[in-house]
Amino acid sequence: MKEVVISGIGAYVPSNIVTNEDLSAIVDTSDEWILDRTGIKERRISTGEDTSNIATKAAILAIERSGVQKEDLELIIVATITPDMCTPSVACMVQKELGAKGATAFDINAACSGFIYAIQIAESMMKIHGFKNALIIGAETLSKIIDWKDRGTCVLFGDGGGAVVLTESNTKGIINTFSKSDGSKYESLVAAAFDVENPYALNVVKRNNKVQMKGGEVFKFATAAIVEAVKEVLLNTDCNLEDVKYIVPHQANLRIIDYAAKKLNVDKEKFYVNLDRFGNTSSASIPIALNEMYEKGMLKAKDKIVLVGFGGGLTFGSVLIEWK
Repeated sequence: MKEVVISGIGAYVPSNIVTNEDLSAIVDTSDEWILDRTGIKERRISTGEDTSNIATKAAILAIERSGVQKEDLELIIVATITPDMCTPSVACMVQKELGAKGATAFDINAACSGFIYAIQIAESMMKIHGFKNALIIGAETLSKIIDWKDRGTCVLFGDGGGAVVLTESNTKGIINTFSKSDGSKYESLVAAAFDVENPYALNVVKRNNKVQMKGGEVFKFATAAIVEAVKEVLLNTDCNLEDVKYIVPHQANLRIIDYAAKKLNVDKEKFYVNLDRFGNTSSASIPIALNEMYEKGMLKAKDKIVLVGFGGGLTFGSVLIEWK
């Protein structure tokens, strides 16, 4: 059975930068308040581009770097909680823009863990169905589901997308994966899709379609999730934590990352962090960070890297990779 490697990576973020000072003009907050609680200084906010536009631009760069032809893509998975519309999927819209007519295309919703889940699904499908090339995208326009009057949430999120091309290989790239969910705590982080207008429905409850988060519960979950996900993905491998060059976590909150580093007893410099400039971009945060590391020349052949996602659902997971 062939192995799977990352052969190309790309990302795209809107050019519009919204600073903490900018937000203080529209909501009761300040740069000091936001920075102290989150580590975020600024974020990118779309001025018109939707998720499919962002996803396509990230995908094009990843494909160019992979050397794979668009028509040779056999699978496209987009992880998102902010699709352009309920149907069709963002993946099918990206497929049209790319001209990848032979690909199976669909979206998944695992919130901020989405990119991790998508990689796991793609690896399995590649090995089961013999697909040679897959495109995995995490893309969001969270700005359209944010309550811009709620300083507890509007300061956290940004828009953007990242993508990787997975290719079959004789050498191991994806070493191990791990995923887990806890639906009993789903109410900790929610965003309703639409109001119920069915005239036959009884006891219809008016839903708030903006992000609502119980910050304390999410923080407690996230710190534990990172630790468990890192430890679990290293089990039954020849790799231990000391062998890992970088941990690339979902970029949610600097306090979460610092706390997890202490619990794992590792130098926090092992964690790559860019949330100060992009905020929380949900499913896009890990590939955006990984792409930035690639463009900085930080990723070397044989480097062991752990990708860790955690978010709404509640969901979490990890992928252990060896860089090509």
